[in-house]
Amino acid sequence: MKSNYKPLGKYIQPVHERNTELLDLPLMGLSVSKVFFPTIANLVGTDMKTYKIVYRNQFTYIADTSRRGEKIAIALNDRFDKMLVSQAYTPFEVKDKKELDPEYLMMWLKRPEFDRYARFKSHGSAREIFTWDDLCETLIPIPHPDKQREIVKEYNTIVNRIALNNQLIKKLEETAQAIYKNWFVDFEFPNEKGKPYKSNGGEMVESELGEIPKGWEVGVLSNIANILMGQSPEGETYNTDNNGMIFYQGRTDFGYRFPSISTYTTKPKRKAKKGEILMSVRAPVGDLNIASEDCALGRGVASISSKIKCNSFLFYLMQDVRKQFDVANDEGTIFGSITKDAFHQIIVLEPQKEIVVDFEARVKLLDDNIKIYSSQLAILENLKSLLLSKLATIEN
Repeated sequence: MKSNYKPLGKYIQPVHERNTELLDLPLMGLSVSKVFFPTIANLVGTDMKTYKIVYRNQFTYIADTSRRGEKIAIALNDRFDKMLVSQAYTPFEVKDKKELDPEYLMMWLKRPEFDRYARFKSHGSAREIFTWDDLCETLIPIPHPDKQREIVKEYNTIVNRIALNNQLIKKLEETAQAIYKNWFVDFEFPNEKGKPYKSNGGEMVESELGEIPKGWEVGVLSNIANILMGQSPEGETYNTDNNGMIFYQGRTDFGYRFPSISTYTTKPKRKAKKGEILMSVRAPVGDLNIASEDCALGRGVASISSKIKCNSFLFYLMQDVRKQFDVANDEGTIFGSITKDAFHQIIVLEPQKEIVVDFEARVKLLDDNIKIYSSQLAILENLKSLLLSKLATIEN
């Protein structure tokens, strides 16, 4: 063990402050993604005096690691001056921030190696618990505070760029979606004079979807798109040599638009081409993405491509028709699975070809930039993971 590894208990202490004065503070839950989120718990009749106060730069973790997969729920409050958490949670803080930077500690706690360690150390019969003593016995490298701050700064640079890229992607997608809505929902696409069609007297006709522009049709998805339902490959599914095609098995493979998944198959039976739309077809149905390169399709995914090579239009159209996949049950509404025949028969609006082609040309620059920023995201996420993994080798 390297000399700079120290037991965490030397640097942290529990926090026990309760909300005895019934302060009106944000009430937060805690996820295995290691973030706080606004709680959705029913608080009717709850004694809020028992809830715990967590200050900025204090931590919280859930000792019960049962039914949370291979992760432990733990997070740093870097958002609120004060907030509330459940009395079942365990808040703690760094004793001396000059010795251990809270952000540096949170970096260590985000490592998948820590999750595995915490799950290995969890014990109990009915419930598995990662106790306070277990946490305190955790050994972590404690380099010089200046080194800690340097590492945190490097990490935050990557995290901030990821956030910026996500914001840029969101704005670009919102812009493209606004254009789609304006043209194909509000029917204000440019007429022959370049003016909005419907508000300038464009002729409308009745259809099963309501009023639509004259010359447009109501049809089914297979009229305008090539559809390929995924299928699991024969024989050995995965190989350690990575000598195959990228393999999408379901919605969990969709990290962000234009993803790059490092799972491979040796015998792909169904293949999608770069630029085609990928959609999850098993519960929950409807998650969409775009293939960043040629790929193999598992049973949980289908590929869709425009018959007139207008995949951007098709992508935003599929976002618009996702509501058709809703399946009601006793507990509300969920996304259910969809069969091949039902997929082919999805009701869609079929605009005139020249309008679709015009839309495709207008949003191409937006989608090209989305692809660039998404590709950068993949690189940045890899850098972030690499930096976290290198913490184990940090020296003073």
